[in-house]
Amino acid sequence: MDSMRKKEKDQHGGCTTQFCFFCAVKEPDSFKRRATLATCFKQMPLRDDQENVLVLSSLWHTAMTHPDDQEFPNLGIFECMARLIHKGIKDQNSRWLQKHQNIYIPYYAAHVIGSYTMNRVHFATMAAESGVIPPLIELLRGKMSWVEQRVAVRALGHLASYEKTFKLVADYEEEMVRLAMEVASTCVNVVYASFVGVKDKRKRPKYHCDLLTRGFGGLEMENSKAEEWASQLQCWSLYILNCFACKQRPLAMKLICKQEFLIELCRMWGGLLLANHASPAGIGLIRILCYNKYGRGKVAESKEVIECLCNLSRSSDDWQYMGIDCLLLLLKDKDTRYKVLDISALFLIDLVELKSLGDHRSNLGETIAKVLLLDYKQRKNETLDELWSLIERSKKERVFLPEIWEERRMLVDLIKQEANHLFCKGEIEEAVVKYSEALALCPIRLRKERMVLYSNRAQCELLLKDPDSAIRDTTRALCLSRPANSHVKSLWRRSQAYDMKGLTRESLMDSVMFINGYCIKSEKSSSRRVNIPYYAASRMINKQMDATWIFAIAARSAMATGQVKMVQESSEGNKGNNEGGSQKKQENHEEMMKILMENKGLSTILEEPLMHIVVKEESSRRKQERARRMQ
Repeated sequence: MDSMRKKEKDQHGGCTTQFCFFCAVKEPDSFKRRATLATCFKQMPLRDDQENVLVLSSLWHTAMTHPDDQEFPNLGIFECMARLIHKGIKDQNSRWLQKHQNIYIPYYAAHVIGSYTMNRVHFATMAAESGVIPPLIELLRGKMSWVEQRVAVRALGHLASYEKTFKLVADYEEEMVRLAMEVASTCVNVVYASFVGVKDKRKRPKYHCDLLTRGFGGLEMENSKAEEWASQLQCWSLYILNCFACKQRPLAMKLICKQEFLIELCRMWGGLLLANHASPAGIGLIRILCYNKYGRGKVAESKEVIECLCNLSRSSDDWQYMGIDCLLLLLKDKDTRYKVLDISALFLIDLVELKSLGDHRSNLGETIAKVLLLDYKQRKNETLDELWSLIERSKKERVFLPEIWEERRMLVDLIKQEANHLFCKGEIEEAVVKYSEALALCPIRLRKERMVLYSNRAQCELLLKDPDSAIRDTTRALCLSRPANSHVKSLWRRSQAYDMKGLTRESLMDSVMFINGYCIKSEKSSSRRVNIPYYAASRMINKQMDATWIFAIAARSAMATGQVKMVQESSEGNKGNNEGGSQKKQENHEEMMKILMENKGLSTILEEPLMHIVVKEESSRRKQERARRMQ
């Protein structure tokens, strides 16, 4: 017996573990290798040794780097992973999870399932038939933590995306939809409360820190990865809901279309994280709902959702076309058209001269105009009168002789110069009148000239503290630019207007596009570099990044809760004091309430305005600065 063990030890490099995974993968005999690996997968959930977590870590790496390799899936890896997850959940209150770093095993097991089912429907079918769905749903229920929820929802999303495995997932339809909705709505707050908001690193779960950073990096890197994972958890939960909504299943549609959840969807976005750049998040699900009659009816009932879609349609967000699509689908449906026409027409009318929008749409403005004017002659709308006049004017201008075109061009240029002069003198309202006069005379086909006029008028409207008009004019200027949304001055001006209205996401996207436009302009110009203005790169970007941070609301809520407790403790500690003490208590209370109001976004300190009001007594230096900003 000793000689046999010695021989086996020599053959496997000193390893005497029966059915050792690492020895099996090194086995040169393919038949013996496969047999040993199959046995290893069967025995692994039954064994209790420290090698298991090392094996799972190796399988995790293999599944990530070779997700289409069929060797392990054919040998029973899915059943093994399902049993390990079940064991972790079942024995959660016992000592098994605390031994040999077994706490990592459920995460790795769910991750392996998700990686192998990512690309191949055959693997997804094998996984579902091996019984992976019930233990994954247990993790989705939150039986362990948000870290395991993330990999579970990823794997379930892959299984729900294939026609062959969707039926097996749909057996748990009601619970899965409810859980996915709950996770999407609460995961950001959960991650902040249980991890990011815990400033003392010693109080954070060690295995969470290790999984997030792979054992490298400090607090900053952990927070950065936690932000990325929280966003992924939310987006992948929405992906599961997308799978059910695409099938237009009545039960799922009824659950998803609750008004409270639809409003929450408007606040869910992938943000600027590279990991989620391809996820439309909440707007993607709303768009799918708009392809269903029941979904359109529910979306049209929510004023908040319609306003969100309208703001998105006039932004430089990558998903702008989705916002436009949703509004057009609602306007084409006779049952929802007149519920949304009044508000959506105010926004879409600014987009009727949009030629194309990236690779997604061509002649988009023409489509918008046709949808808006579907029954204009039968039911006239004051908002659409302008659009109708624009179309009629365009028809009349087609017969203009070349001499008339040139005469109009020269006249418009003269009026524009006069408007610029009034602007430099500080006569802003008079400049607006002149820019409007120039726009009324400028032929429709002179797109570049009209773009400049709209953008310059928007600058005046900013100074007059009229952000709505500024947004309208800058949007029209950006629609006239080639390509769309590329006129950097209009982007910056609209960013400021959105900031005035408190629309931080739209302001941020315009600021980012503004910076991108300056970089492109710098590359195309000579070797002389175009300097990005400090106020754009630093002030606005940083301000809006802070406001749109994924944990911003959770952080304010946690801070407000802590400050309320401080106020209560202060009140209790001051009970029984004399009159002077009571007065001091009242002052402390007022001070704490002041801080509380500030952190809730109701600032009691006036910030320096983005644009100062222009007065006639301005210095010549400021006049020259204005003149340089005008085109």
